[in-house]
Amino acid sequence: MTMIQILILAAVQGAAELLPVSSSAHVIVIAKLMGLDPTIPEMTLLLVMLHTGTMFAVICYFWNSWKAGFFASRHQFMASLKLIVLATILTGAVGLSLKVLIERFVLGNVSHAEIEMLFGNLGLISAALAAAGLLIVIAGLKGKRLVGPREIGAGESILIGAVQGLCLPFRGFSRSGATISVGLLLGVARVKAEEFSFALAVVLTPPVIAREVLRLLKAHALPASGQGAHLAGLFLPGIVGMVLSFLAGLLALRWLSSWLEKGRWHFFGYYCLCASLFVFMFHRLGV
Repeated sequence: MTMIQILILAAVQGAAELLPVSSSAHVIVIAKLMGLDPTIPEMTLLLVMLHTGTMFAVICYFWNSWKAGFFASRHQFMASLKLIVLATILTGAVGLSLKVLIERFVLGNVSHAEIEMLFGNLGLISAALAAAGLLIVIAGLKGKRLVGPREIGAGESILIGAVQGLCLPFRGFSRSGATISVGLLLGVARVKAEEFSFALAVVLTPPVIAREVLRLLKAHALPASGQGAHLAGLFLPGIVGMVLSFLAGLLALRWLSSWLEKGRWHFFGYYCLCASLFVFMFHRLGV
C-alpha cells in the first residue's frame, strides 16, 4: 500500500465517517478501485485507525456541549453514563449475536470463517446503503412533523443501541445515520440525538480497535527478534492516515450539524440511495 493510497483512503474515511453515508462503503469501493483487498488484516486495521482519527475529531468537536450536558453535574453524569452503558450493552448483544450467526450459518462452509470476509461484498454493501438511505429519508421527513422533542431515556437508549448493533456486521449500513435517524423517529431533539450517537461511537471505537490489532498480530506472528520493526511498518501507515482523518472529520462534523439543524437530514438519505445504485453497478460489473 503506497502513501498516496493511504492519504486518499484517509481523506475519504475522515470526510465520510462522520456523515451518515457509510464511510466503510466508500472506503471499500475506493480500495477496490485501487486494487486493494479490504478484507485482509492490514486493511481492516488501517480502517480502524482511521476511525480512531475521526473519534478524536468527535471528542474535540462535541467536548463543550458534552461538558454542558453529560458533565453538568455528578447526577447528570451518572444518568448519562447509565444510558450510554445500556445502549452499548444492547449493541454488543445484537452485534455479537449477528456475528456468530453469520459466521456459523452464512460462512459455515468456509474454513476459519470471520465476519470480515463479508466486508468486500459489494452486493451486500449496496443493499445496506439502500436500507440506510430509506431509514434516513423517512426519519428526515417524519422528524419535521414531530412536535415536542423528547429526552433520551432507557427505552430510547435500548432501541438506539440495538440498531447500532445491527450496523456492526454490515458495511454500508451507516452507524451514525441509523442511530440518529432512530432518535429522530422516537421524537428526540436533533442536537440530543446527534450528541448521543457520537458519544456511543467514542465508547464503541476502542474495543473495535483492540480486536483488529489482535487480529493483525495473529496474522503476522513473528519471532520476537524481528517483531518490533515489522509491527512499526504495519502501524505507520495507519498513524499517518489517522492524522488526516482527524482533520477531515472536523470539517465533516460541521457539515452534518448544519444540515441536521436546518432540516436537511433526508438529503443524506437520497445520497445513500444513489450510492447504493452506483455500488450495485460496480458489483454487476464484477469489480
